Amino acid sequence: MTDVPSDDAFKACDDDAAAKEVVESQRDELREFVKTLSPDDIRSGNWFTKLLTHSLDAYTQKVNWAYFEDKYAGVPADVIVDQRVKMAARYAAIEGGLSASAYTAAIAATLGSVGGASPLTVPAALATGMVDVAFVTQLQLRLAYDIAVLYRVPLNTSDPEDLWKLIRVALTIRSGEAVQEGVLKVVPALVRQVIKKYYKGPVLAAGRGLPFVGRHLLQRNVIKIGIPLVGVPLAVVVNRYTTLIAGRHAQSVFRNEARVIEVADRLSQRSDHPHLMLWIAWLVVMSDNKISDDEALLMRHLVRLTRQHHQVMDEQLARLVEVDPADVWARVETETGDLSDVLEAATRVAEIDHPRNSQEQAVIDELRRRCSPV
Repeated sequence: MTDVPSDDAFKACDDDAAAKEVVESQRDELREFVKTLSPDDIRSGNWFTKLLTHSLDAYTQKVNWAYFEDKYAGVPADVIVDQRVKMAARYAAIEGGLSASAYTAAIAATLGSVGGASPLTVPAALATGMVDVAFVTQLQLRLAYDIAVLYRVPLNTSDPEDLWKLIRVALTIRSGEAVQEGVLKVVPALVRQVIKKYYKGPVLAAGRGLPFVGRHLLQRNVIKIGIPLVGVPLAVVVNRYTTLIAGRHAQSVFRNEARVIEVADRLSQRSDHPHLMLWIAWLVVMSDNKISDDEALLMRHLVRLTRQHHQVMDEQLARLVEVDPADVWARVETETGDLSDVLEAATRVAEIDHPRNSQEQAVIDELRRRCSPV
């Protein structure tokens, strides 16, 4: 398999012959990968850990922002992401069609009992099923990674935290996550219930480890095996729409993170009072005694970018357990000159996740009063 989809394939995603050729090439590569798996790898879920290495190591070395900038210079990220999501969904559907003929009820039973104690054998038909699962898993992982790169969201797959984030986003493995976000609207009503059943399952905790994810992926893929739906193999339908949902979900997550990073970058670069800005930002965040995901993300990037732009690292803030408003207001009093940059930062922090609430507004009002000339 080529590590990166060719530019010709990207441009010709509406060409059935070209798309099928790309898919068949990738299936051949993954068939060789599946041959290296032992029955215990499949039963235990360790196949997923091995697939991560196979799918991401070389790929992430080649695919970076420069790669996309070279190919699509000047094209907005939203446009490229949209096309790559559609291309991936098309590839997944084609692969589902190629695999569907080899699916049988026996494979479904075998995959469904993947966690059982009895030893598994890997007949040719089951190997085909594993190629299908590996193909879609790899496709969605790489698609999510592409989307993160296109939105310039820092993602280091060598970092366990970043890798787990990519896995969660790419494979929508948190229960009901995709449905809750309304991404399911892309699915025709005729197959919506089938897709909902596909995503039904427990939330996966990071502590359970990658093999547990592998078992989960096998078990949820059983639904698409060997069952026709209105004359169309269910494998085609499920592959297409789960990949489309995964892509839209990844776009939603990483585009939002890019928005937060953009706000943090702008506030940091504009600030003439970087130390004070960080304290005010944290006071606004903690004003309602809750920290939303977007607020946590903003603080993380605001600290990182302030260190980058101003060489500011506030150890006192880093060690802080509870913020004392009086301490923050005392810091404001020691500053002189125009503090409009700090006031702007407070406002943007308050609105990062939703319209500002009464507690956040109270902090902004007090800051405005203290910043105003007497």
